[in-house]
Amino acid sequence: MEITEVIIAYGHENVLSTNKTTLEITKETHLTKKGNCILAVSADKALAELTSEFKEGLRKDGGRLTVTIETGNIIEIVKASGNPRLILIHPTDVVIRKSSFICDRTLAIRADKAAADLSKKLVEKMKNPEQEAKITLTVKV
Repeated sequence: MEITEVIIAYGHENVLSTNKTTLEITKETHLTKKGNCILAVSADKALAELTSEFKEGLRKDGGRLTVTIETGNIIEIVKASGNPRLILIHPTDVVIRKSSFICDRTLAIRADKAAADLSKKLVEKMKNPEQEAKITLTVKV
């Protein structure tokens, strides 16, 4: 079974995407250069707004997440794992981690990519505040 959520978010002039362990999408509109894991801002939803069906699927043993990031003609795919311990309640943030660390901002763990692993073309596009990104989250259980 597959359950899908879609998040629409936008670029920001301070997008760096240099973090080697995490990747973040946020509802926040402001971004400083310290937020080097953030790819997109002004998201239309965060963890708190994901459906309970999606959250339950992500918490199942063996739950696998595919994150598809689309900006214009660029598509980037990130694969990660769910976990029964996921909290999934943060009101503004969605964080994907290469590690197994879990907090209330964590969407998924053991990802195959972090912000620094994304294509340079994608990151350059996301430095434009007008650039829209469609982030499709698909959990397979």
